[in-house]
Amino acid sequence: MLRPEKMSKVSVTGAKSVMDEVIETMHDLHLVHITDYDGTWDGFEPGDSLEGADETSSMLVTVRAIESTLDISGDEVGSTAAASLDNAEEKLEEIRTEINKLDDRRDELRGRQREIQEQLDQTELFADLGLDLDLLWGYDSLSVRVGEGDAGAIDATLAESDDIDAYEIFSGDKSVAVFAREQAEGALEDAIVGVPFTAYEVPEASGDPASNVAELEREHEQIATKLERTESEIEELRLEHGSFLLALEEKLSVDAQKYEAPLRFATTKRSFVVEGWVPTEKYEAFVSELDQAVGDRLEIEEIERAAYTSSGHTAHHEETAADGGQEVATDGGTDGGVVTVDDEPPVIQRNPNIIGPFELLVKAVNRPKYSEFDPTIAIFLTFPLFFGFMIGDIGYGILYATIGYGVVAKFESQGLVDFGKIVAWLGVFAAIFGVLYGEILGLHFFEWFGAHPPIEKGISDVMWAKAWLVVAVLAGWVHLNVGYILSFIEEIQLHSAKEAVVETGSWLLMLNGIWVFIFSKLFDGSKPEFIVGSEAALNGSPFELGFAGFPSIVGLVGIVAFLLGVGILLTGPWFEVVEAVAPFTHTLSYTRLTAVLLAKAGMALAVNLLYWGAYNDEEGFHYMYDYEPGYEPHGEEAEVVFGGIANMGTEMTLGPLQLGLEGALLGLPVLILGHIVVLAIGGTAAIQAIRLEYFEFFEKFYEGGGKNYQPFGYDREYTTDN
Repeated sequence: MLRPEKMSKVSVTGAKSVMDEVIETMHDLHLVHITDYDGTWDGFEPGDSLEGADETSSMLVTVRAIESTLDISGDEVGSTAAASLDNAEEKLEEIRTEINKLDDRRDELRGRQREIQEQLDQTELFADLGLDLDLLWGYDSLSVRVGEGDAGAIDATLAESDDIDAYEIFSGDKSVAVFAREQAEGALEDAIVGVPFTAYEVPEASGDPASNVAELEREHEQIATKLERTESEIEELRLEHGSFLLALEEKLSVDAQKYEAPLRFATTKRSFVVEGWVPTEKYEAFVSELDQAVGDRLEIEEIERAAYTSSGHTAHHEETAADGGQEVATDGGTDGGVVTVDDEPPVIQRNPNIIGPFELLVKAVNRPKYSEFDPTIAIFLTFPLFFGFMIGDIGYGILYATIGYGVVAKFESQGLVDFGKIVAWLGVFAAIFGVLYGEILGLHFFEWFGAHPPIEKGISDVMWAKAWLVVAVLAGWVHLNVGYILSFIEEIQLHSAKEAVVETGSWLLMLNGIWVFIFSKLFDGSKPEFIVGSEAALNGSPFELGFAGFPSIVGLVGIVAFLLGVGILLTGPWFEVVEAVAPFTHTLSYTRLTAVLLAKAGMALAVNLLYWGAYNDEEGFHYMYDYEPGYEPHGEEAEVVFGGIANMGTEMTLGPLQLGLEGALLGLPVLILGHIVVLAIGGTAAIQAIRLEYFEFFEKFYEGGGKNYQPFGYDREYTTDN
């Protein structure tokens, strides 16, 4: 789980006469992540596409263009089991001709529809004036402007103009027509230039614009009917040929992969060499299948078995020969002397099904390198735990789990399915902590039975709030130690023990040194009492663990360890010493867990207080429903905090509850909406939890950037091998 699947680099060498068989077999096996030949070997060139590649690519482009035109989707088309690819080329040409004709007709109709709409918009403005169109153009001594504008402002402007001898303005609800006799050409245009006015071109037509509007509307309806008929014909084509096109696209994609495969090979006139990566445990099966298909006409070698301890490179095989005895190997290859294309092994993460969905969160940063630890299991163990601790409510937990299940059930995308499973896990942990806190939608159900929950959130008891600060710090301390330890192991494996001590050991010393000192009795008078001392959180307030702090001598050892870590760091990347406080501040970042815990609890409390009402008496804080009907708060400090919406109106008794009929009913939307808001805001706890994973934990050991494993072959969905 912490390491990816072990990979082996293989080399397949043979004569060109068997290359087609090799390609076919490798494609069917769907195992080899091919390493593209980089052209660096003497005497070898990248191969050429196989015969038929151009025709296949051309057909593939045609199929995809038709699918785009028909808007074909696999989800809508359904099964392609009955699709026949007999005479596929002829059938494709018939479909292409028909869809092109319909598509051209649709484009033509849409274009005409747009033109008519533009004419309608303009003609409606002319009709608004109530003037025939032939009155708006064709004058020798008058200038006419028609458009949208402020008739009053135009009138005032023209009245003040010395260049306008006479004018008349006609206006409708939206449009304005201006007739003017100018002293000089362009005078009308100059006069209204400063007035808000949008001019329209007047068509040289006659008749009543209203009649033209009716005629255009009739034509628009006719075009819409024709367009609807054309769309129906296209839809019939989509339903009739969708399965065929999807199956044909897949077949052509498979063929194109095979035809273009030699472009990735190293070739001479008579031979070829292809390199790639296969899972080590499947190497023997790979060799067996190739031997069975091609026989002894191939030379297959495991030229490299990737090791986690050297950035993925460990080779141990002898030289490879090709082209009738010409040796491919030269100096500068792998440890065994074999010339090979230098590339990193691809990464296949190895996680059980229950952990697998959390790979989504790791890949959101980057896929792990082959030489790195895969942090998926760490996120699986801590991310839901952090979230559950912060939310801690049975009701909200069930709702989150339900949302997650709904996403899994509704969507087919693997990413969304994994996301839904993660949300469901978060809900499960929120519900588990809800049982421990004794809360359901913010209500304390243990009190209904006269009992107390195992733990409390601390919203009404500051002792618990302080204790959770300590717990959060301890969680961060452990979490960061795990990160540094993983980094330490990686440094030893990839470099040396000395570099591991300098690069990571120094930070381990600083992290543990500073916090051992803080949790020690050394200078205990200057430390918060809930950390060390008789009232420490781990010494009965509230956790009965008997820990009041490490002895002073241990605290002194912690200071020495911290200073030793600083000293070791100075011998290496000394400039990092300015971040010596990071082990302290990064651990404190985990107190955000407690902050969100209290904030979410406070929001749920506010919603319930608004609906149920609450009071304080000698027994503490209680919601109004906590006692029998007619109960009144008693004691010197008894007071009603808020009467509650549910207690307003006509009194009614519902079991042990005494409520107001109108308030209880009318307040329900407030109660429901309030908890929906808390549920939504509570979801941001996931952001805080994942932030700790990414910025505090990952930073210690994880970089990412691994290569995705993409085996040569095709995941068929619409066709079979036959």
